Amino acid sequence: MFGLRLGFEHPGYLALLVLIPVLWLASYRGLALLGPVRRTFALLLRTLVAAAIVLALAGVQFVWTDDRMTVMYLLDQSESIPAAKRDAMLQYVIRNVAAQRNTARADRAGIIVFGKEAAVEIPPFDDDIPDLRRLESYLGRKDATNLEAALKLAQAAMPDDTSRRIVVVTDGNENLGDASQLATRIARAGIGIDVVPVQLDATSEVLVEKIDLPPDIRRGQPFEARVVINNYSPSGESKVPIPGRLEVTRKLGSDEQVLLNEPITLDPDKPTVFPLRHTIDQPAPYTYKARFVPDDPASDAVSQNNEASAYTYVRGKGRVLLIEDWARPDEYREMIETLRKADIEIVVMPSNNLFTSMAELQAYDAVIMAGVPRTSGEDADSISGFDDDHIEMLVRNTQQLGCGLLMLGGPNAFGAGGWAGTKLEEAMPVDFQIRNTKVQAIGALAMIMHASEMAQGNHWQKVVARSAIEALGPADYCGIIHWAAGGDQWLWGGRAGLLPVGRGNRRSMLAAVSRMTPGDMPQFDPAMQMTLAALNANQAALKHCIIISDGDPSPAAGGTIRGFANAGIKISTVAVASHGTIGSNRLRDIAKDTGGKYYEAKSPKALPKIYQREARRVSRPLVYEPPGGATPQISLRHPVLEGIDAPLPPISGFVLTEVKQSPLAQVLIRSPMPEQPDNQTILAAWTYGLGRAAVMTTDTGKRWATDWPEWDGYDKFYSQLVRWIMRPSGDTGKFTMATKVEDGRVRVVVEALDKEDDFLNFLDMNASAIGPDLSPLPLQMRQVAPGRYVGEFAADESGSYFLNVVPAAGEAPLSQGVTVPYSNEFRVRTVNEALLQALADTEPSGGEAGQLTEPLEKSSIGALTDHATFRGGLAHARSIRDVWPLFVLAGCCIFLGDVFIRRVAIDFSWIGRLLASRRGQASDAENSQTERMAALRSRKLEINEELDRRRSATRFEPQGDPTPGGSTSAAATTSTNRPSAGTPASMEPQKEEKSYTERLLEAKRAARRKSDES
Repeated sequence: MFGLRLGFEHPGYLALLVLIPVLWLASYRGLALLGPVRRTFALLLRTLVAAAIVLALAGVQFVWTDDRMTVMYLLDQSESIPAAKRDAMLQYVIRNVAAQRNTARADRAGIIVFGKEAAVEIPPFDDDIPDLRRLESYLGRKDATNLEAALKLAQAAMPDDTSRRIVVVTDGNENLGDASQLATRIARAGIGIDVVPVQLDATSEVLVEKIDLPPDIRRGQPFEARVVINNYSPSGESKVPIPGRLEVTRKLGSDEQVLLNEPITLDPDKPTVFPLRHTIDQPAPYTYKARFVPDDPASDAVSQNNEASAYTYVRGKGRVLLIEDWARPDEYREMIETLRKADIEIVVMPSNNLFTSMAELQAYDAVIMAGVPRTSGEDADSISGFDDDHIEMLVRNTQQLGCGLLMLGGPNAFGAGGWAGTKLEEAMPVDFQIRNTKVQAIGALAMIMHASEMAQGNHWQKVVARSAIEALGPADYCGIIHWAAGGDQWLWGGRAGLLPVGRGNRRSMLAAVSRMTPGDMPQFDPAMQMTLAALNANQAALKHCIIISDGDPSPAAGGTIRGFANAGIKISTVAVASHGTIGSNRLRDIAKDTGGKYYEAKSPKALPKIYQREARRVSRPLVYEPPGGATPQISLRHPVLEGIDAPLPPISGFVLTEVKQSPLAQVLIRSPMPEQPDNQTILAAWTYGLGRAAVMTTDTGKRWATDWPEWDGYDKFYSQLVRWIMRPSGDTGKFTMATKVEDGRVRVVVEALDKEDDFLNFLDMNASAIGPDLSPLPLQMRQVAPGRYVGEFAADESGSYFLNVVPAAGEAPLSQGVTVPYSNEFRVRTVNEALLQALADTEPSGGEAGQLTEPLEKSSIGALTDHATFRGGLAHARSIRDVWPLFVLAGCCIFLGDVFIRRVAIDFSWIGRLLASRRGQASDAENSQTERMAALRSRKLEINEELDRRRSATRFEPQGDPTPGGSTSAAATTSTNRPSAGTPASMEPQKEEKSYTERLLEAKRAARRKSDES
């Protein structure tokens, strides 16, 4: 059914149409000279012009009405609904659309799936839903239900030119958003909502509610932890207890201790509390975990909510974590012993056994990176180090939670250790990449890519190429050779192949790597010759080549290998598995003959670390060892240097860095060399977020600062440096912090009292929080009562959340962790009938309220198929198109016609003559006109003949002698020109009448003669 009518956006302007009669009255007399026909046409056109202008002002529109229907099915895919029920949803939709969709009317249907987010599985289209086996579009999290997001997406996905209905298939247990509030807004748009409830299985449900820990646990003081467990039984069923086993563990770092493991029986519909009394002797962060395992798994519907965890931190004196290179242990023993003598507790962690969570870092008030590289190891199996998650945790721990961070120098630290371009560089007061072109810390790296036969070879080649490029400094050169259709080619740089990573090239290089599609290289020699020529032509201080391959290409020529060896260019080779074996004698020989390193990569995940380690070879020029050494100089007085007097002991080297362009970055100690001040940093510090960070670009006495351990100020210098960066760990006074998790949010409450137990008001508290994904969360503390400050943040993801609140300037921070063991999705096991009924009862604008069907079961799919989802009862869709510009154009064209009618008179009699001539008939008027013209022509001919005859008969004779001037007399002339007496008057020659100009000239001459005579 289709209809078209006019509509108006501003109908009030239509009142101007009453002025049209006034226009007729004003124009009728003025157009009287046009005649009745032209006047009528002019008035008609003028009226049309006025009407077009008024309609355009009123915003005239074309409005189409359409009774076609679009139905969007919203299918709940959250984990609270069993997989069998989710399959039944899809079958219901397929059958319902096939049975109810009006094909002749071209109705449309589509599917949206949702969990924590929503996605369009099938956009609305005018055909039946295909017979799908499973839903594949939704890849988001399923541990939450966000019905509001699904409703928003459905409204946006449905076309406006049809009537619209939403069919929601869900249990209604939303834990994100507010669907009922959004449903009201959707109803105003004329969209109806039907609801198909999903009935959950009527089985018992065990829920480990929480582990309750006291907020103020003291070292060595007994306290009680309580585990709360609930056994929910379905209504109408027999109440039975559920036997099982309760396990409680306490974890510190990687060490886990079992506190409780015993059988228990849970009574139905009654919370059971299990107290656990024990003592903590070591100050540290602890994670408690409680888990219930039922004897009969069928007695518990959902297993995800059978485990809960809690976090607590027992504070003691300050502790520092020192991370050292596992391949070079004890390089910083002198400094470690010095700090321990200063009563600073040091925990040493090797780089191949790093922390695994943010919770482990909370045990420490500072972290020292003791000359450790990002990756270390000699072969593919032993290479280990820091991945992006480790770096992110270190940075967030300083920026958001106030932990100190110190990096010490060494030949494998800073840019020389592969830290350039990482987020750790952002947290330091110096940059690890040298941008000063006068400092020749330049390397060149060429990579030959041939791993296309490896599983996901092209993907991993891009991963390792990006890892290497990001590890290089801006002055370093980089190039990649790959096999393409035309043979071996440089990925950028033309024949030169190598380009500096800086100058804006890094981003374009990474983009080129993303587009790279290397093929199966047939031979090594051409690519290696291209690499050798490019590296020999480059002026870099250190040159290196890496080859990744399965070893299939034919071997390189001996002359090519000798060319690399003679030029001092080492080639590291990486053998990847492709044909059942990893080892490759060809690759091993290439590395051996050039002095490079040979790797056998059993897993492609090891490739990025291999390339990061090899890229460090190019950064060797960042290690600065001036001839004769250098004596550092104090350039800025600082609390770190309090009581430290010059001169400082000499050093033989350090790692080049560049001071950040920030007023917060302070350089405390400089080297007199090199000449550029930005590259002379020995010690620099700044405040980064809530924490402090510092760098010491030389070592602590093993290689470069060999004279420092014997220096009298050695102990004082390093103890003051470490204490300055440490997070304050003193007495928190009368400040207490408590947390509570409720309805997907964490509520933080701080009570503030002074020494006399009076309330502390109007404090400006600095608070921060970090989620399980290490992302910062907004947390703002506000005062709600005397001495009470409250803040909260969203916690919709399971995991540990860490809080840091600085109650006032100079006060020790309050640190605490909160654990959300599982989503609220697994907390409720009943259908939210109130929400589902409210959605169905929502009445759309211009239509009828929706329907709440019977629950979805496998046995009820047939009955639900008959549910008329494509029924009427909704306002017909309207499509509106503004056409006032067309009316303006039409008014302009008609106005031109009005002007033409009034200014141009057209004789239409020629039409009649043309028609008459075509019929061969002449009118009487034409005959009389022809006769008159013939008579005139005849009379004219007679007169002409008579004049010619008279002229020939007239004689001109002279009447006297000529005058001396040679002219006849006037009398003779007069007599000669006078006609004879017998000539008729009508035939006498007429004097030619003088023109106006001639008469005017004669008058002027006469006036001049009179003036002369007088």
